[in-house]
Amino acid sequence: MDFLLPYRLLFSGDKELILSLRNILGFYPKNIAIYKLAFSHRSVAPTTVNGMQMSNERLEYLGDAVLGAIVAELLFRRFPFRDEGFLTEMRSRLVSREHLKSLALKIGLDKYIKNNSGPGMYRSMYGDAFEALVGAIFLDKGYKAAEHFIVDRMIRLHVDLNDIELADSNFKSRIINWAQREKKSIVFETLEEGNGNKLIKVRLVIDGEEISTGADFVKKKAEQIAAGKACEILKVLPDSKDDQ
Repeated sequence: MDFLLPYRLLFSGDKELILSLRNILGFYPKNIAIYKLAFSHRSVAPTTVNGMQMSNERLEYLGDAVLGAIVAELLFRRFPFRDEGFLTEMRSRLVSREHLKSLALKIGLDKYIKNNSGPGMYRSMYGDAFEALVGAIFLDKGYKAAEHFIVDRMIRLHVDLNDIELADSNFKSRIINWAQREKKSIVFETLEEGNGNKLIKVRLVIDGEEISTGADFVKKKAEQIAAGKACEILKVLPDSKDDQ
């Protein structure tokens, strides 16, 4: 362990950002450059000689995967007697763009995001930056540090899982409204009919391509599960002015 790291960092030109990250993350960052990149929106990102933008989008991609794995394990352990459909819906709610945006604003990430966009131009900017931050933590400190940040500093301090569980999310209506806006065809197809104690399996098809599947003893619930997965995969936001 480098005990001199905090002192060296504090004498750098990024002292204010380092101290802010220390308060947000619970540790001093090693590679401050990667956190700066996590807060760089594509609207201000420079382009390299090979045409690649130096924005936070690659970190967002990585953070999305890390966040999903950590939340999935948390829910798996927290709800040992709930089925796959319930766990999928809960994960979808926890990692939704509107929920990540609320977490980003609670911890003050909006103060550090660099962008050149007007109000409401990029609805997912704050949620994207949150995922990019998770990606930066993973690269800088590893999986355990990312897990500690998400579970101990975010979910335990800022999220009530009981409220998330009780929240009414009609994923089927959301994905149908999205498909109508995007002028896409959407169909829920039954793959297996339930019989007695047998699960009903459905799949959601958009423009002829299977996006997700769902299973439950009740067809409507199976469709909701498939729709919830599709909303997560396609990053479909709820119709809410709060997310503008």
